Parts: sequence; C-alpha cells; structure tokens
Amino acid sequence: MARPFKGILQAHQSALSLAHRALDIGVIAACSLWFASLEGRLHEGDTWVRLMSTVLIFHWLAEYHQLYGSWRGERVSRELLRLFNYWALTFCCLLIIDYLLTPTGLVLDRNRIAWFVLVLFALSGYRLLIRSTLQTLRRHGFNRRTVAIVGTGQIGERLACSIAAAPWMGLHLLGFYDDTPEQMALDELGKRVPVLGGLDQLVLDARAGRIDKVYITLAMSFEPSLCNLVKGLSDTTASVYLIPDVFMFDLLHARSESINGLTSISLVDTPMDGSSQLIKRFEDIVVTSLILAVIALPMLLIALGIKITSPGPVFFRQTRYGLDGRPIMVWKFRSMTVQENGNEVRQASRNDCRVTPFGAFLRRTSLDELPQFFNVLRGDMSIVGPRPHAVAHNEEYRTQVSCYMLRHKVKPGITGWAQVNGWRGETTTLDKMQKRIEFDLEYIEHWSIWLDLKIIALTLFKGFIHKNAF
Repeated sequence: MARPFKGILQAHQSALSLAHRALDIGVIAACSLWFASLEGRLHEGDTWVRLMSTVLIFHWLAEYHQLYGSWRGERVSRELLRLFNYWALTFCCLLIIDYLLTPTGLVLDRNRIAWFVLVLFALSGYRLLIRSTLQTLRRHGFNRRTVAIVGTGQIGERLACSIAAAPWMGLHLLGFYDDTPEQMALDELGKRVPVLGGLDQLVLDARAGRIDKVYITLAMSFEPSLCNLVKGLSDTTASVYLIPDVFMFDLLHARSESINGLTSISLVDTPMDGSSQLIKRFEDIVVTSLILAVIALPMLLIALGIKITSPGPVFFRQTRYGLDGRPIMVWKFRSMTVQENGNEVRQASRNDCRVTPFGAFLRRTSLDELPQFFNVLRGDMSIVGPRPHAVAHNEEYRTQVSCYMLRHKVKPGITGWAQVNGWRGETTTLDKMQKRIEFDLEYIEHWSIWLDLKIIALTLFKGFIHKNAF
C-alpha cells in the first residue's frame, strides 16, 4: 500500500545545496591532498583513509544538522557559525581516532592546525563569494522572488518588516491579502505596502503568475478559510508557506521534529542536542581538567582551613535538580555550622549566624563552589548554565514564577548568565527570582560555545566576588 504522503515538512533541496555538497567534498579533498604532498605522504594509504574519514564525518554532521538546507532567509553569520561548529567537531573526532588507532597517540602539530584553518577558510570563503554574487544579482533584479503575505495581524507585520530589513534575501513584497484587514503599523518599512484584496483575489493573482511565494500568517482560528485558500492555490504555480501562529506561547528553542513522517513543531526544547551536546561536553571536560590542575593545591588548603576552624565534615552535599529535573547531589565546601537538605532550606542572608568565620570568606569569594568541578566531570553539571537551586526552593518558586522549570532543559552550571549580570545571592523578593529566571532562559535561548566562553571570562573578572555573595 502506497503511503499518502512522505512527511509534511521536507528540507528544501535546491541546485545550490547540491553544489555546496560537491564543493565541500572538493575543498576538503584538495586541501588535504595538497598538505599530504607537501609532507611527502601523498601515496601513503593512511592519507587516503584519513581523507575518507574526514569527508564522511563532516558530511554526516552537515546532513544530520541540515547545513545543506536553504539559507536564503538566514544571515550568512549564522551559516558560517554552523559550518565552524561542524568542522571543529570533525577535527576533534579525527584527533580522537588518531589517539585510539595510531601508535604515536594524539598528534596536534603545526601542519595539522594549519590544515584545519585552511579548510575552514576555504569552506567559508566560497560561501561568502556565492552569497556576495547572489546579492549583486538580486540588486540588479535577478534571482528575485515576488511574495505575498496572507494576514494583516501581528505576525504578518513582523514578516513584512523582516523582508524589508533583509534585501539580501531577494524577496520583493507585492502586498497583503486579507478578507478582514486590520490596521497595521509598518512605519519601519519606509514605504506603504498595500492590501491588494481578499483571499479570492490572491488566488486570481497567483493564477495570473504575479506571485512566486505566498506566506500564510493567519491565526489557527481561520482553519476553514485556510483549507479553501490552500486548495485554491494548489491550482497555481506559487510556492505556499505556513507561518504557524505559535507566538502566543513562550517558546524555547522551537523547531520541527519528524515522527515516522508526521512532523511536529516543538514549542519548548533544549539547545543541547546532537553535535551541540557533544561540543558542550567536550568544553566541560577540557576546561574543567585545566582548572582542576590549577586549583588542586588551593582546594587542599581550603579543606585544611575548614577542619581547623570548625568541627564537622569538609564537604557539604545537597540535593538539587539537574538536567530534566532529575535530582543530583551537588558538592560544596562546608561554610555553615548546619547542613540543611530537607523540605525547608533557609537561604543564606547577610550576617547569617549559621555561617562560620572561615565559611564567610569562602562564600564572599565563591571558593565554596570549587568542588562542583567534580560534578562537572561526573556529567551532573556544566561549567556554564543556570545555577542549581535547593529542591525546597524549586518547589516553592515553580508555582510562582512563569517558565521556572524550563531552566532545567540544560545542565545546571557553576556560573551562569544571570550571575555575571549581577543576579546572584539571596532572592528576598519574587521580582529578584523572576529576573534571575529571565536571564537563565535568555542563556538557553541564545546558547553558543562563544557565549559560554564569554561568561567564563566575565566570571574571572567579576563573578567570584560580588556584593550579593554572603
């Protein structure tokens, strides 16, 4: 029995995407063989095995994460960032393969680094050249598409402004179509965009060949009209796109996911998926190993200071929520005379009588958090992420702060975006907790390896000692 459809959403396969695949393979092969010839290894079997491994790993990553989809509506910076991530991950995989299979172990010499940089510049360079060429053609009227927007609501306004702000996409907005047009505020467009008629008029204009693409932005409540419109447009050559009215929800990394050919749109998801998860874990292991090598002696001295200045254990373990809300045991240097880990945990306040004199110093300098690097190595935590709260505080605030539990879509961190922006310490009011959650969700929404490095750098300069740390 034939399937009635092969899936609702499919990645757009253009001639340019096929050219990208061929050019990527050609660039990687040319650079690799050139370096092999310089080293006198062109005819060695290992050279060709390494070349095939490189091409297969990079191509798999690029295909799996849709690097070869249509980038017409995306900025070149985003495409290049994705390209760098996949090429860097490919390079790391090759180093691991060499470490496991070659007798000399891990080899990271100057030639290999030069090869990595050369291939990266070549892959990026030809993409920039293609983009520049296409933009020039579009400015002269070539490779342009005439588009129409169905719906004059908020989403239609945003789409029109986005098209006007990005002429490099080569999209010419013909106008709006709506049976019951609303008043729009399109001042930033710099020109008047007319409402050309209702949905019936749109079908007539599309049949006349005046429209290349139709973007439907009507709300879900217009389902009968949408069905009739799509049926009418199926008798035209115009490409039809639906922009779902899902902006009524608080989105967190929304994207599509196929379930045996049936596509769903996630309204809430995690950025730590696929290669991003591997990159994040690689970052945590490398940076944590370097930090532990530096702080091993200071940690030993802190442990001795705790034993000498107050009775009790050196370490304090407290149950907190980790990734996906699963409980984890978070390690800290003990800084108090009590070890609260029950249903009621009182936050530390200024001049708290429970804090030991030496513990006060540790808390002011955030040195009590150092044992959490072992949590990072275990995989319970990450170096950068939302700070883990005590379970009692989670249960208290999850009912009071909107989207509170979404902060657990990533691993908790030793430092975070909220902390380097000053939102740390005791949350005496609900507004303070809401502000902290706002920064946590902003971090999750805009996560990148570069944001992590920025937060780590900011932590070194202003994250350890803060007026709210006590």
